[in-house]
Amino acid sequence: MPTKVDFKKSMKNLYQPSTKEVVIVDVPEMKFLMIDGIGSPGDSQEYQNALATLYPVAFKTKFLSKAKGKDYVVPPLEGLWWADNMEDYRSGNRDKWKWTMMIMHPDWITNDLIEEAIEITKKNKPELSNHLDKLKFERYAEGQCAQIMHLGPFSEEGPTVDKVHKFIEDQNGKYDGLNQKHHEIYLSDPRRAKPENMKTIIRQPFSV
Repeated sequence: MPTKVDFKKSMKNLYQPSTKEVVIVDVPEMKFLMIDGIGSPGDSQEYQNALATLYPVAFKTKFLSKAKGKDYVVPPLEGLWWADNMEDYRSGNRDKWKWTMMIMHPDWITNDLIEEAIEITKKNKPELSNHLDKLKFERYAEGQCAQIMHLGPFSEEGPTVDKVHKFIEDQNGKYDGLNQKHHEIYLSDPRRAKPENMKTIIRQPFSV
């Protein structure tokens, strides 16, 4: 029985930040299964389709890996958020928001294993075929970031995001919001967690 790796525990500095103070982390290059889209997460069918596509492939990949002797807990959903005109992002014009939803995969996961998981998912869920073709499996590196844990509903993230931005300013740091995208990591399932108990990591890459 292979030992099951839980990256939230083995990479605590990345996945279990403080809820009280912003901290700096150096985020290494990691592999992600990704899908891009545009529109408000609450209203966009494209967003719902993205999640319905990501999860089955991520879990099928995990089971294929386990069968080969390496087991792990599927890491949490993550999202990169931006807009071509950042004023649309800052003003909450969500129809213009762009996003990449993604799930981290262990470094031992290969392109071939991902392709096998996609093909199995196409057979099991043919209604997802068009969306499965949009998946990417790529390395993504952020480097120096500021992050904190937000407790509570997504609608109340504003002050937490401002706290991160103020911290970066105090470090004489800067970010453009396009190449250094706003990053959220969703540790709670909104379908099950009470809004006040939801945990979301707010992360912002920056340079000095």
